[in-house]
Amino acid sequence: MPPSLPSDSDQRRPSQHEVVIQGIQEMIVSGEIAPGDRLPVESTLATRFGVSRSSLREGVRALVAMGILETRQGSGTTVTSLAPGLLLKPLEFWAGIQAGNSSRDLHGVRQALEVEAAAVAAMRRTEEDIAHLQAILADAEPAIRARDHEAAMAADLAFHLALAQISRNAVLVALLEALSRPTLRMRLWQSIHLSDRLAITHHEHQAILNAVIGGDPRDAHATMQAHLSQVAVVLRDASSNTD
Repeated sequence: MPPSLPSDSDQRRPSQHEVVIQGIQEMIVSGEIAPGDRLPVESTLATRFGVSRSSLREGVRALVAMGILETRQGSGTTVTSLAPGLLLKPLEFWAGIQAGNSSRDLHGVRQALEVEAAAVAAMRRTEEDIAHLQAILADAEPAIRARDHEAAMAADLAFHLALAQISRNAVLVALLEALSRPTLRMRLWQSIHLSDRLAITHHEHQAILNAVIGGDPRDAHATMQAHLSQVAVVLRDASSNTD
């Protein structure tokens, strides 16, 4: 006899503070409250959601921690800007503590996003964008010659994020900013420094820039893919040496 499906009564009911979180989310999605708006008073919300005031405050605290609400003395509780970079802050923390296999998996996700960013940059770049990218690589050259991996890392991060910003896609930019946390990049660049790939990496960046200047999204996609594939090899070798 086949097992019976769980009935509605078997499903876990949301806790009171989860009801608050869902309720406020629905208010934002419906447009009832928008970024910068102040929440209704506690008694009104508690009655509306059918929860106690303590549960309401617990739900609000959770939303504050998520960057969705903010509480200021004398100003009450308001909806934040809801900017992607703000709401993805927890992802930035998570990315910063990854190591070993998790670090390589994270690089794989970043690779998928960055090859797309490079392709889009080749289609949308302006003369100002190209000049900005050229300036970043020019500033990186002294660091490469001096084998200064900290300065090289800063230039690398600036170059990759500048490519993402050319996409004019705020979500893509926020994701790559979160996944490119400086502490994670520092470990990567230390590995590149030890593998003697500083100059090679710089040449790969130049190839990506040339593809973007040429306005060829397929070429930009391919050169970024080749670059990040080599970086993945460095990560793998560095991990193997520490296992």
